[in-house]
Amino acid sequence: MALTWGDDYPIHQTPEPVAYAGTDRNFYDRYFFNGYAPEGDGGDLFFAAAFGVYPHLNIADASFCVMKDGKQVNLHASRWLGMERMDLRVGPIAIEVLQPLQRLKLVVQAPEQGVAAEIVFEGRAFPIEEPRFIRRNGPRAFMDYTRLTQNGRYSGWVEIDGIRTAVDGFVGTRDRSWGVRPVGARDPQEPVPPVPPQFFWLWSPCNFADGSFFFHTNDDELGRPWNRRAVWLEDGGREEAFGGFAESSCVIRWKSGTRHASAATLNLGEGGSVTITPQTEFFMLGLGYTHPVWGHGHNQGALKVEREDFVLADIDRRMPHHLHVQALSRVTYVDGEGRSHVGRGVFEQLAIGPHAPSGFASILDLAP
Repeated sequence: MALTWGDDYPIHQTPEPVAYAGTDRNFYDRYFFNGYAPEGDGGDLFFAAAFGVYPHLNIADASFCVMKDGKQVNLHASRWLGMERMDLRVGPIAIEVLQPLQRLKLVVQAPEQGVAAEIVFEGRAFPIEEPRFIRRNGPRAFMDYTRLTQNGRYSGWVEIDGIRTAVDGFVGTRDRSWGVRPVGARDPQEPVPPVPPQFFWLWSPCNFADGSFFFHTNDDELGRPWNRRAVWLEDGGREEAFGGFAESSCVIRWKSGTRHASAATLNLGEGGSVTITPQTEFFMLGLGYTHPVWGHGHNQGALKVEREDFVLADIDRRMPHHLHVQALSRVTYVDGEGRSHVGRGVFEQLAIGPHAPSGFASILDLAP
């Protein structure tokens, strides 16, 4: 029986029931959220959430993380999907779509793990649609997906071990991506000839009082972008009214002995420049990215929930599974007319393998 809740809505993408998403076992459908105070002196609390559905693996998983006072608390949950893609709950973590493309609610109820939250996201403008991500390793599709990204404001609260903190007035970003990327168990048959690992990714959605700035890039080993875009979006606006900056490039200063940035400058040509100053780093491992146990789409059984705590100062940043971070950052945008805008955002980084502009020559060499 393949009929599910979704079949009563006009959302089919193939002639089959919604439960079937094409034929690629790596198909996924994912929600992401992050949130933080709009000013640096508003505290270092940062929260993030992810919720993924893997139709052909018949698994859904979710994570909720809170970073504060040098610690990062991560709540992981996974369950069998039962082919029902519209049931947006995994154990104690649930998402409600209150108004599509505008308002969403995140609820966490995990008293046994000491984690709870009730948060509403309100979009500042219509989401942007990033260029479609298509990348192959030889003849094999490594990724093929679409992402929408939206900055917004939050209301509600988070609670860790009985201490509740209001997040009213927080800002942040949410995204939705869907398509094909490696999920679940690793493919036992490697591409031939062997393809050395290489993935360079920067993503920086930023919030300002008068609008939002978005930048991302995927570079090859020579630093040539195969997917890059920079956009400024006023509150209430739509990206087609702006269209994006005609050119953009990024120069990074790396911390010695790491692959994490200490500073970055984005050149927007006649559109101005953006200076990014990281303040603290959130480790994406907490949301399952590159996690050796809680990686996306792994079978944890019918239902499993687990809490994991990090002391950030104790993390060995040289380890491959700690490369992927979102650095909460102070951001200054000087527009094409010389006006300065000061805001806050994240500077996501994942650099694996060579990247000539950064001086990386092998899979995991570090900045001098």
